[in-house]
Amino acid sequence: MANIILPGEDRGLNRRSFFKVAGFGAAAIAAMTVAGCEDDDNNVVTPANTIDLGSGNTGVLNYAYALEQLEAAFYEKVVATGTATGLSTEEMALFTDIKNHEVIHREFFLKALGTTNAKTLTAAQVNFSSINFNNRQSILNTAMAFEDLGVSAYNGAGKYLSDPNLLLAAGKIVSVEARHAAIIRDLMVPRSNAAGSFAGDDVVTVSQGLDVVREPSAVLAIANNYLNVKLTANNIK
Repeated sequence: MANIILPGEDRGLNRRSFFKVAGFGAAAIAAMTVAGCEDDDNNVVTPANTIDLGSGNTGVLNYAYALEQLEAAFYEKVVATGTATGLSTEEMALFTDIKNHEVIHREFFLKALGTTNAKTLTAAQVNFSSINFNNRQSILNTAMAFEDLGVSAYNGAGKYLSDPNLLLAAGKIVSVEARHAAIIRDLMVPRSNAAGSFAGDDVVTVSQGLDVVREPSAVLAIANNYLNVKLTANNIK
């Protein structure tokens, strides 16, 4: 993964330079790692086939990490399927760019958490059987669902972070996720309804101009549909 190139290859942005541009330098990663270790609770007992994401900052980081793992796995599958997806050349280039971003986000959270604290999902625990990767509309529908879910998840989890460095990093990541959501929604047809609008009233309130906010329990109730295990965030508070 070390040589993943971000959109705008002419600028030579690799993962390391992306972290620097986005403010994800060594100090930020160190702060996140320390915060995660301080808040980790290894004494939580969870039911079989259930993964509790932990408490405090560690729990929030694992929550974000889980969602980024799902998104990255989805886009990696789309890109690997190639032209059989029905996506155009331009759309496939876009999905490749988004995949690169999601992989970087995933690896960032893994490094921040450290292998001891990170709740890493296995390939067997991911279940995309409900998605038709040979159908453009199925892919777009899923991409829109994942991106909208991700934005609402970050919006809802920010208040549980006690470290300003973590909140800053989350804000930078959710802004990228919102860009993804906007372009995916713009690809949807017909564009006359909310699902075809880059900022439809199903995700942005008309009266306030604010995006949807979801609590971890509501987000995981949706995300768990794509897993063979159950993720819980009962200790994030």
